Amino acid sequence: MMEPKSASEELPALYRAVLDRVAELEGARERDLANRVRADAIHIYSRAWDERARRELLALLRRNGSSEPGLPVTGRGLRRRTPSAA
Repeated sequence: MMEPKSASEELPALYRAVLDRVAELEGARERDLANRVRADAIHIYSRAWDERARRELLALLRRNGSSEPGLPVTGRGLRRRTPSAA
């Protein structure tokens, strides 16, 4: 069984997902919202890399309609990916 990742291990992927969402918003000409989301993400990501930051980035993605298929969210947060059997 795999150990769950720590919050600091998950933060780069979450931040990348937020930036992908920002790009989607910009592509949809939602530049004001994209700028707010980006600013919020930078603020969160530049603080301590802890559980609080992980929760806040997930909440930011949820609030702004993330369409990132690699980040399914459950009641407790990010669902852990399991290696696929090839």
